[in-house]
Amino acid sequence: MQFTVKIFKSEAIMKSRILMLSLLTALLIMNGAEVEAQKLDQERMSRDIAVAENVLFTLIKQQFTNQRTFFQLQVKGSYQSGYGVTFVLPADYTTPIAFQYQDDIWAPASGGTAVSIYNGNTSRSDDIAMSRQHRQNSSNIVSLDQQNRERAKLDMDSIRDASNKKVLEAAATFILDYGDLIAQLAPNEKVVVTNQGNQPRVWVNQYFSAPKRTHLSVEALKSDLTLLRTGKITREQAQSKLKIVNTETVEEVEADLELLSSIFTRLYSEDISKTYFVGDNVYFEHLKDFGAIYYMTMFSAIEMGDYSRRYILPTLGLADVDQATRDKKVKELYPKFENDLKENILEYGRTIKSLKDDEVLVFQVTNTRCEGCSIPTSLEITLKGGALKEYSAGKADKAATLSKMTVKKGGAQ
Repeated sequence: MQFTVKIFKSEAIMKSRILMLSLLTALLIMNGAEVEAQKLDQERMSRDIAVAENVLFTLIKQQFTNQRTFFQLQVKGSYQSGYGVTFVLPADYTTPIAFQYQDDIWAPASGGTAVSIYNGNTSRSDDIAMSRQHRQNSSNIVSLDQQNRERAKLDMDSIRDASNKKVLEAAATFILDYGDLIAQLAPNEKVVVTNQGNQPRVWVNQYFSAPKRTHLSVEALKSDLTLLRTGKITREQAQSKLKIVNTETVEEVEADLELLSSIFTRLYSEDISKTYFVGDNVYFEHLKDFGAIYYMTMFSAIEMGDYSRRYILPTLGLADVDQATRDKKVKELYPKFENDLKENILEYGRTIKSLKDDEVLVFQVTNTRCEGCSIPTSLEITLKGGALKEYSAGKADKAATLSKMTVKKGGAQ
């Protein structure tokens, strides 16, 4: 009996030592990660990104015969530790939303080549006379003006598709040939090119009879780009590893997606939220075979008067606070805001039934302004529909599902 007790004590001591060793190992790994993060040469990273922005811009411009169209094109790159470098093109610049209808042509609003929608042999004046005659003869005949508009939309669809194809080709070439030049990326980090910024785009469809919005994205792992550079895989093999998205908005709005928008609009209103609040509705768009994206523009305070530098913080019940106090509170609130948002996405996201398992639920947040507060300018949280369904069905617990979220943050303010 005494021998048995000694064995139990020995096992307990052994387990305690193993636990201590595990904790020590974890601490060493964490310290190592911190040292690696500190070793990152920010100046070198900024320089590499600036050069890469110019390369991508040039490759896209070379895809088009009329280069004047792209003088206004801006490419913005940013790095996030653990995620990689993302190069963002203006949202929908590849689609004809920049075009406005002007009489007999679709003309770019900011210059460029106009697209004629008259393909017949009749002159413009003849067409107008014919259209008037038709309207006079019968109200049941569709006006030529309407026909021209419909023909213009078809033209714009074709232009959009051709333009998107060229942009994707340029992005793929850029990533394969130049992505590895960003030398400090870790093997598990990515190089991403996308036209999906963090600004709401859904309002465009409400006010313009324009083609559907598009979402383009090309991405690759740095490890695959290194394998290509060192000759361990062929270019064709590396190209097959690229993750490419080319999709468009879905016109039919599912009731569950609209409901979630309503829930988050209310959840982050001034009188309910305990952190930041939304300044307007939480907009969303449904992208075919991709998922649903929700856009939130967050605020933290209301200025009491023009340039008074005195603020009201409604979610904290504070009034007449100075700039320093306002900034201190905003900085303190950010961790809670991020954590609460993740949990709310998980809890209320369960109401969505229309997402497929491989589609994603994305929340893109434009953060409250707070200069010098070191909080991110933006926040993007992504979770697959399949993970939501597993959590809803009780097949996965909260912690496990939260760990499946992908979090991407903009640069610090």
